Amino acid sequence: MSSDTATTTQATARPAQAVTDELRRWIIEQAEAGCRPEDVLNAMKTAGWDEEVALDAMEETLRARLDELGPRKARVALPPGVPVPNPDHDDSKGPVIDIDGHPVRVLMTMAEPRVMVFGNLLTEAECDAMVALASPRLARSETVDNATGGSEVNAARTSDGMFFERGETPLIDKIERRLAALVRWPLVNGEGLQILRYRPGAEYKPHHDYFDPVHPGTPRILERGGQRVGTIVMYLNTPEGGGATTFPDVGLTVAPVKGNAVFFSYDKAHASTKTLHGGAPVTAGEKWVATKWMREGEFK
Repeated sequence: MSSDTATTTQATARPAQAVTDELRRWIIEQAEAGCRPEDVLNAMKTAGWDEEVALDAMEETLRARLDELGPRKARVALPPGVPVPNPDHDDSKGPVIDIDGHPVRVLMTMAEPRVMVFGNLLTEAECDAMVALASPRLARSETVDNATGGSEVNAARTSDGMFFERGETPLIDKIERRLAALVRWPLVNGEGLQILRYRPGAEYKPHHDYFDPVHPGTPRILERGGQRVGTIVMYLNTPEGGGATTFPDVGLTVAPVKGNAVFFSYDKAHASTKTLHGGAPVTAGEKWVATKWMREGEFK
């Protein structure tokens, strides 16, 4: 089943949808980044919003924004871009990147946003070993609390998860070193690996991985290593159905295949990076992933 079909099925069963302040901020971000209204609408529909609710939310939000700005036009200066992780690959070098004798296949590349899909990033044995190590430590997944900089359970993320400390075991250390070499980013700038398990019906609605500067808790979060600038999502199994990684802003869907991974980077904390992404609902079986986030500076 495709991610679009899975999302539509899940949306039809959803009760009346409430338009939140977070959604309004996101709509304004998209508009001020120059996104077309039809693209914003399609992104909301992909995320499970009823079309009529989405249209009303867009109209009311943007009208209120124009009233707030008065006769001025909405001219928002984008924050400056920063260096980001970037694998050493171009088409002339062939489809394989050798990382200390481990061949990683380049399956897909995209320039804007910067997205790469890798094959054989992890071996089957490594995937199975990480699942076994993580299983006894799983708990309901949390997300960053933007108001305080701490963490909280969020209805948008219906999974179980845990974190490994950086270099916690020889296996984790080996994988982290492989990732650092692949994307040419300092090992110490990486957060600890997060392992997530999604059961049938579980999903992670579209979101950005950077920390939004408008939230009061962001300065506290940035003290630990600056902004996030890159993400690698590794698939530790192949679900029986659903569970794709979606990028609604660019219409990209990445199938979850054991051992494969998707990498993307974002040089500014802004929707103009087009890195809005989500995990489509799992429709059968379970989905296991390992996520590595990379910061601007050393993560402590």
